[in-house]
Amino acid sequence: MRGVQKWYGEFQVLRDIDLEVAKGERIVICGPSGSGKSTLIRCLNSLEQYQQGSIMVDGIDLGGHAGNIQAVRAEVGMVFQQFNLFPHMTVLENCMLAPMKVRKVTRDRARELALKYLERVRIPDQADKYPAQLSGGQQQRVAIARALCMTPRIMLFDEPTSALDPEMVKEVLDTMIGLAQDGMTMLCVTHEMGFARSVADRVIFMDGGRIVEQAPPDTFFSNPRHERLREFLGQILHK
Repeated sequence: MRGVQKWYGEFQVLRDIDLEVAKGERIVICGPSGSGKSTLIRCLNSLEQYQQGSIMVDGIDLGGHAGNIQAVRAEVGMVFQQFNLFPHMTVLENCMLAPMKVRKVTRDRARELALKYLERVRIPDQADKYPAQLSGGQQQRVAIARALCMTPRIMLFDEPTSALDPEMVKEVLDTMIGLAQDGMTMLCVTHEMGFARSVADRVIFMDGGRIVEQAPPDTFFSNPRHERLREFLGQILHK
């Protein structure tokens, strides 16, 4: 991302965003509500349009034609706060749909991928159930498996645990930790600071649409430079 700016009408939600992420890097983005965190990662697969600057994803310019956007979306998986599973489809069918529609793989290959990644997120026994029969944590793990079935090169997580009951958070974070250990390139918007400490290569703090500070976890938590970050950590670490 180079000089990225975004407005909603008169309100500027992203200001002068410069960000480079290396292959295999794990980035955690945090900050107060309304700071632009979710908008930033949603711009990376054109769920949000930006007005100025440039974004290149794996060598593809998102400012180019519509085919570029589709090419990027095929390589970038995303997991949201809400699980967005199709309620009328089984877990297995939810996971098989995108590979068949987008990647044009056969039904047998899609089923093979779905079972592989349901195993990866440790819920293969739920394959024939419907989303309403699962807990929130299980549904979110299905959403992660569904994204993985597209064999993405990059995974984006937009506060994936914020809609979960506290006892369900750990199972989703454990799944994400496993992906990180596999070397997946990840950008994760979250307030789970334990996750940031243990998994992130770099933690980014946003406020007012800007990247205010970024550093490796040890430095980020032990020696924050900006007063605004010190205030934020003071609030979030002592809840």
